Amino acid sequence: MNTLRLYDPFSDTAYDHLFRGFFKPVRVAKEGAASFKVDVKEADNTYVVHAEIPGVKKDDIHVTIEGNQVTIAAEVKREAEEKDGERQLRSERYYGAVYRSFVLPVELDETASEAKYENGVLELKLAKKATVAGRKLTIQ
Repeated sequence: MNTLRLYDPFSDTAYDHLFRGFFKPVRVAKEGAASFKVDVKEADNTYVVHAEIPGVKKDDIHVTIEGNQVTIAAEVKREAEEKDGERQLRSERYYGAVYRSFVLPVELDETASEAKYENGVLELKLAKKATVAGRKLTIQ
């Protein structure tokens, strides 16, 4: 004969996991800096990168190209604006350093590359370096 068991939905770990993380701060990368989303497309002679970095002034964004490695770093600054009679109950927005670094398959020409920042999206047009044809060695 079957036994009747009571089901308690709150004893299920899925509910506990859902509510446990609700009031925790936003998780950041292991290095201590948050990351941002990046799209990379390849054209004939360029790579086009779109990076979402909202809330940052373009003077606070730094792009470094070393060979085939691209590093995008930015400083998200907090604008403290407290008014009389107000108090902040919760803050989920991240303030501090954000960066992203990735490697592309071909070396890049940093002098021919361009960067544009508009509406929270950084667009990089990274020019590929011209490949030098290999030279055949004659054996003596």
